Amino acid sequence: MFEKDKWKTKFLIVALGQAVSLLGSHGVQFAMIWWLAEQTASPMMLGLSGLVAYLPMTLFSPLAGIAADRLDRKRICIVSDLAMGVVALLYALCLAWLTLPVWTVFIMLCARGIGSTFQQPAIQSIIPQLVPADQLVKTNGWMQLLNAGSFLLGPVIGAALYAVFPLSVVLLSDVIGAVLASLALASVKIPKLQPAQTGRTHMLADFKTGLRVFQHDKKLFYLVLAQALCMFFYAPLSSFYPLMTSDYFDLSALHGSAAELCFALGMIVSSLLFSSVLKVRRKIRTSYLGLLGMGAVSAACGLLPPVFAGWMAFAALCICLGASGNVHTIPLTAYIQETVEAEKMGRAFSVLTLISSVTMPVGLLLSSPIAEQVGVHTWFLLSGIAIVLMTSAVILWQRIRCPKGGEQLDPEI
Repeated sequence: MFEKDKWKTKFLIVALGQAVSLLGSHGVQFAMIWWLAEQTASPMMLGLSGLVAYLPMTLFSPLAGIAADRLDRKRICIVSDLAMGVVALLYALCLAWLTLPVWTVFIMLCARGIGSTFQQPAIQSIIPQLVPADQLVKTNGWMQLLNAGSFLLGPVIGAALYAVFPLSVVLLSDVIGAVLASLALASVKIPKLQPAQTGRTHMLADFKTGLRVFQHDKKLFYLVLAQALCMFFYAPLSSFYPLMTSDYFDLSALHGSAAELCFALGMIVSSLLFSSVLKVRRKIRTSYLGLLGMGAVSAACGLLPPVFAGWMAFAALCICLGASGNVHTIPLTAYIQETVEAEKMGRAFSVLTLISSVTMPVGLLLSSPIAEQVGVHTWFLLSGIAIVLMTSAVILWQRIRCPKGGEQLDPEI
């Protein structure tokens, strides 16, 4: 199925195309949020923008997973990318010629959220069609590296463009990225799947088939359960980074951006290691270590004293936090790509997207009032302790329920 070395060229073309698209997307996302902040100066409006961006993932993730398994994944990615580009182009033209109310940016954010929701499970399911199974950890490391680089450089490019050009011009970078990514993917021949002939089924039945993937593989089920429990505490922390720097350490926005940069640096370094020298055989175990690392580092952040030396330690811990996230995510993604049947993979990834889209807003609703009362640093400490305890509890419960490893196909994974 995989011609010698040719898969590397195909993967590189697809990955670079996606990186260019993400670079434009992150830049435009930053510019739109900054424009909204300038126009309204309203925390409520910024909060609503985050909710609008995540809501499509919650609503459409099941449908996106089914589409990735039943339709042409390559076509889904291209149509999603181009649709987001067309929406950006139309909004840019309207901004250039008309005076639009600020709430119209929510339409853009919602449309982008829908496009991304359909694209992500499709592109994640395409990778194992291009890459040999023993190279999935490395290639996912490269994908995470490109994602981290886009996450790091996108806002910088977006800020630079926004400082020189109006938002209507900045939006064109998203159009360019979408076109280039679509051309790159269109140039690569994706091996055809031979889906099982199961007849016509309802959407709910299709989604339940995706859920059964996790029921049948007990090790994967318990790992995803641990992830879901931990994300209620971990996901909101990204919104509290600026408050740790400004309120707790009483430092400037420059120091806050440096902490964010350190987090991205941790993602990049860990991605480089996974894509080059690290050889992961026990993917489930490694992914659990990532969750435990996320908890331990979060708790350590909450114990730091509110002095400049404490902030320096916080910046160093941000590197570890970014790296720990990849230690959890990269092996988990590779494991799913390696073990889940190709015709069910889209639905499996859509379940993970659904978990992320639900835990972020719900976690923010629960954590914000608590952090308001006890302080952001205390929430970091409590979150870290909760993540470590819940991950440990799930591991212990799994060993009690599945002493021989459940239905694991390969004891070395």
